[in-house]
Amino acid sequence: MKNLKKYAALLIIFWITGSKVMAQNPTDAFKVPDYEKFILPNGLTVYLMEQHEVPVISFSAILPAGAIYDGAKSGLASLTAAGLQYGTKNFTKSKIEEELDFIGAGLNTYANKESAGLSSKFASKDANKVLPILKEVLVDPVFDQEEFEKERKRVLSGLEQAQLSQRNVINAYWDKFIFGNHVYSNPVSGSPESVSKFTVQDLRTFYQSNYSPQGSAIALVGDFKSQEMKTLLRNLFGGWKKSTLVSKNLATQAVNSIQSSRVLLVNKDDARETTLYIGGLGIRRDNPDFVAIDVVNTVLGGRFTSWLNDELRVNSGLTYGARSGFIPLKHSGTFSISTFTATKTTEATLDKALQVLDSLHKKGIDEKTLSSAKNYVKGQFPPKYETPSQLAGLLTQMFWYGFNESFINNFQSNVDGLTVAKSREIINKYFPKDKLQFVLIGKSEEIKGIAAKYGPVTEKQIKADGF
Repeated sequence: MKNLKKYAALLIIFWITGSKVMAQNPTDAFKVPDYEKFILPNGLTVYLMEQHEVPVISFSAILPAGAIYDGAKSGLASLTAAGLQYGTKNFTKSKIEEELDFIGAGLNTYANKESAGLSSKFASKDANKVLPILKEVLVDPVFDQEEFEKERKRVLSGLEQAQLSQRNVINAYWDKFIFGNHVYSNPVSGSPESVSKFTVQDLRTFYQSNYSPQGSAIALVGDFKSQEMKTLLRNLFGGWKKSTLVSKNLATQAVNSIQSSRVLLVNKDDARETTLYIGGLGIRRDNPDFVAIDVVNTVLGGRFTSWLNDELRVNSGLTYGARSGFIPLKHSGTFSISTFTATKTTEATLDKALQVLDSLHKKGIDEKTLSSAKNYVKGQFPPKYETPSQLAGLLTQMFWYGFNESFINNFQSNVDGLTVAKSREIINKYFPKDKLQFVLIGKSEEIKGIAAKYGPVTEKQIKADGF
């Protein structure tokens, strides 16, 4: 009961914090609160942002240890990130959980395509207790053998379950189809064959090669005094030694351009529906037209009242939902239209989606539609950066992708500055029109002939290992 009361109290605090951070005139442009940035002698970048409304601190860390560094061992980055919590030099896994649970603090470790990360939320009065634990998780993990075996079994079970759902695996097939042999094609979760071969030593080796203060950053947002926090962080993280085995960032290598339309058909014998992606290469996160692209995509497929959703769901009833979006990475990215439909309406759905994309290119966006999209984007933007946790994540994302607060501070003016003429340029430059790529997951026997209509078909089996 005591712990439940603490959890309830912290939830209230987190909610209040988010409300306080955004307590400003809604007509004002959102601005990033003041923060301080410094670099420790070992290369670790640190961001501090004081928020004194409520006694809470949020912690975010980002490290160059994502799936792009997996090499032939697909899924290793993800399992290593999870393994940070298996125990440390001074804390067993159970001790970490006990210490944090008792004070209502949270801890999450993860890896994505490009990076690994750690996030935590805790009461400011507990900073001297929580921060040493976070430091050990990042700097002194031991990768316990028994806990590793438990986690590997959970991952393998999850991978097997994922193959039962087309929507759970289509992203991995898409990345592999678009990026080919580039490291951006590496699936974050790996495959049953690769994960089954891992040993705990693989995790230790990956950690030694990729977890290092240089190229990494931590951010703290909340109720603390910066000068005191600086001293604490220097004492905790100043002794983190640089790695001598830093892996080469292969993501900087050029992604092969797309020469023609192609189709990947993934057969699932018992499928009643077809899950599909249409698109191609997209943009880097540092693209100067990032905001304008977001506004245009809002019209095409970025909100419930988008053209794609109207045509494929509302007007035709072909699907329960359709959308489009860009996934920007540090050195490349993808664009896709995504939806699902009953097997018998696969062709109609594909054709309708292509008609909408074609209409975007032929007709463009009129002033009324553009104004609506701009208002929607401006309204959706501030809630992404309300809470201390979101702000801490923003600071580490700024570090990782190399943008500064001007992206936030100038967001509203950049949206307002988009004209109909400029939107036409954005459409022509960034939204694919030809050489489209298609990934279809469904019952091959019934849709293979349809798939061939859109380009040469490569067929795979969903039960096969890998993507």
